[in-house]
Amino acid sequence: MIPEWIRTISVVIPLYNEEENVQELHAQLTEVMQSLGRDYEVIYVDDGSTDRTLSLLEELASQDHHVVVLSLRRNFGQTAAFAAGFDFAGGDVIVTMDGDLQNDPKDIPRLLSHIDGYDLVSGWRKKRRDPFLTRRLPSRIANWLISTVTGVRLHDYGCSLKAYRRDVIKNLRLYGEMHRFIPAVASWYGVRVTEVETTHHPRRRGKSKYGMGRTVKVLLDLITVKFLQSFSTKPIQFFGPFGLAFGAAGVAISLYLSLRKLLLGESIGGRPLLLLGVLLIIVGIQLIGMGLLGEMLVRVYHESQRKPIYVIKKIIGKKEK
Repeated sequence: MIPEWIRTISVVIPLYNEEENVQELHAQLTEVMQSLGRDYEVIYVDDGSTDRTLSLLEELASQDHHVVVLSLRRNFGQTAAFAAGFDFAGGDVIVTMDGDLQNDPKDIPRLLSHIDGYDLVSGWRKKRRDPFLTRRLPSRIANWLISTVTGVRLHDYGCSLKAYRRDVIKNLRLYGEMHRFIPAVASWYGVRVTEVETTHHPRRRGKSKYGMGRTVKVLLDLITVKFLQSFSTKPIQFFGPFGLAFGAAGVAISLYLSLRKLLLGESIGGRPLLLLGVLLIIVGIQLIGMGLLGEMLVRVYHESQRKPIYVIKKIIGKKEK
């Protein structure tokens, strides 16, 4: 059952060269959304398609007042397409899904029925209909790695079928390939996340836009997410310990060699250990310097733009100033 507080629903769907799926997708989606008994909008984001996708979307928009079409000037990628849709979405709940008919619109009511006790409901393609070696195996490894590193444990980070409360998604700023990390990024705000098993269909028409090349991008973005999640407002606490450790090791090595030179008269000028000690001291100073520079940048960013370092969930009562 859909919660009563949900009055409007926005569905955001990025599309790139999906001319063969557009009309069937919209027909299925319309049938589901009309059955919910809520006001809704469908935001199609054409991510620089080179086929007839945009013209078909324009035709849908002229026939259905629920449809909004955003046409990007070029192919910016799925994250940018989602971000554009989020900026224009006005629903109490925002639902995202792929436009290749592998996600099933009939799962939307199931996601909405679970959001009453949560801020984000993520789909789980438990019975995934994709090739094992090129899609499912890398996905399982990535999901395990992301869950372990971020502490937000989900079976299927890559599933685009998700439902978000409006206040959650409006606080996020996406870039890179960050759309798959939204549950992890949103965890900084203390969101409540759950996972719901959804249907997954094999791709019947069109060509998949995913490949093994995304694995490297995911790993690099995972490093970024972990850093932002833990140290975005305190970079010195990341660089500082490494700088102190390297610097202390360099000082200890240099002191040891100096004592041997002074007490035993040994020649230390040609010893590799001396070079290591000097290198560690230099690296330690650089890391601490990077941490201090990061602290200054963080303060300039937050103070000049009045960016908060907290997020209020709700205010109970009214405090007069």
